[in-house]
Amino acid sequence: MTRLLQSKQSLGSVCALSFLAIALLSVSSHADEAKKGPERWNSSIAKFESRDQETAPEAGALLFVGSSSIRMWDLKTSWPDTPSINNGFGGSTLADSIYHFDRLFKPYSPSAIILYAGDNDISNGLTHEEVVTDFKRLASLIKEQFPGTPVIFIAIKPSQSRAKLWPTMKEANDAIAALCKSDPNLQFADIARPMLKEASPPPENWFLNDGLHLSTMGYKRWTAVINRLLEKVPSVEK
Repeated sequence: MTRLLQSKQSLGSVCALSFLAIALLSVSSHADEAKKGPERWNSSIAKFESRDQETAPEAGALLFVGSSSIRMWDLKTSWPDTPSINNGFGGSTLADSIYHFDRLFKPYSPSAIILYAGDNDISNGLTHEEVVTDFKRLASLIKEQFPGTPVIFIAIKPSQSRAKLWPTMKEANDAIAALCKSDPNLQFADIARPMLKEASPPPENWFLNDGLHLSTMGYKRWTAVINRLLEKVPSVEK
């Protein structure tokens, strides 16, 4: 009887410690997200590092980096036969990816890099010139670290919830598209044109109920645009 009680007490202690550890991790994560600077993403990026320790990323994978449009993308559904790495952290900006470049990009040997950012940047009050400046900086870092590796920048998307910001977003897209034309390793994925083909802002079926994040259909359309550009990358099997 005494041993049984001791066993239950021991089990209870282990459970209590486990719950405490989970609670501390949750507090740490929320504390990071409450910060205003790029340090707020430390917990999110630490999860990528833990994931990679458990399963080493494949060389030649598609590396996706960016905000929630990347984070929420089911890459295995879009590219079932191609290894992929999802380093999307919702709410992030180009500046955040620059700040965390060593952790988001350097550990990998990708066949292509796909970026989505700029949406939150403009929502946070940045001008299109500031977004373009940050894109140039990130593209330069990638080129230095991964010479010759194709980089696909997904156009800042038009959305229902941020329709008022579209003129500024379009200015940023146009400038980045021009930069991509001048560099053979940069590709501009114009997902905005098909999204606006039916209406402006795009129809509801492109999005979830929040009018900002993509629906399953929206991701299928984006995948088709990306695949047309990946066809130019011989080492990638779609």
